[in-house]
Amino acid sequence: MTATSPPPVLSMTGVSKRFGAVQALSNVDFQVRAGEVVALVGDNGAGKSTLIKAIAGVNLPDAGQIYFNGEQVHIGSPAQAQRLGIATVHQDLALCDNLDVVMNLFLGSEITRGPLLDEVSMEKESWRLLRELSAKIPSVRIAVASLSGGQRQTVAIARALLGEPQVVMLDEPTAALGVAQTEEVLGLIGRLRERNLAVVVISHNMANVMAVADRVVVLRLGRNNGEYLVADTSVEEIVGAITGAVVHAAPDVPPAEASH
Repeated sequence: MTATSPPPVLSMTGVSKRFGAVQALSNVDFQVRAGEVVALVGDNGAGKSTLIKAIAGVNLPDAGQIYFNGEQVHIGSPAQAQRLGIATVHQDLALCDNLDVVMNLFLGSEITRGPLLDEVSMEKESWRLLRELSAKIPSVRIAVASLSGGQRQTVAIARALLGEPQVVMLDEPTAALGVAQTEEVLGLIGRLRERNLAVVVISHNMANVMAVADRVVVLRLGRNNGEYLVADTSVEEIVGAITGAVVHAAPDVPPAEASH
């Protein structure tokens, strides 16, 4: 971190997690700052999902510390993560196809006026959020089932923003999307950065990572294996760290596992 860089909104040091005989994370460090997009990359089984679940309060780490705005915190549940200001958009999006955009956005946090739903306030707030994201959605009263993949991702991101989070984590946000829809979602991620949010993106798509991320953190076999500024690196260098051709910080990995 340079003298002019802001302190991290979220940082993790020495985080480890074991599931039975499997050591999913070993002494992992990670941090993200406001107004920054960090891509978390690695092969299947590298520990990406385990790390994200530790931040989201789904899995408690066995060891290590988590800091939020400089203070050490214990994230024991998804509800605690949300109260802190951490929002997670999962790959399955968890949307209700039979409900319209408004009801998906406010599901579980509906605005009421007395005993009745305040439909007008919810609709106004929905349009405000979607306008801020420059969303391409024709109506907030359209069923989510009729939206494109990119539009559905937009709804899921807008729902995450309702709680005014400081950190937004996106798990494979462009998976199974076409070219135009992918561009739409990458634009959304850029707008999250413009809102000065700290953004974490898990992705296997290196072209998308290079297009949207400021920094790339590589996990390999549950350990840190490189951190790169996108402006100063290449896809080849990142792929080398993912596959083990470049070994930065995995001293316990036998040399035979690295390709040369």
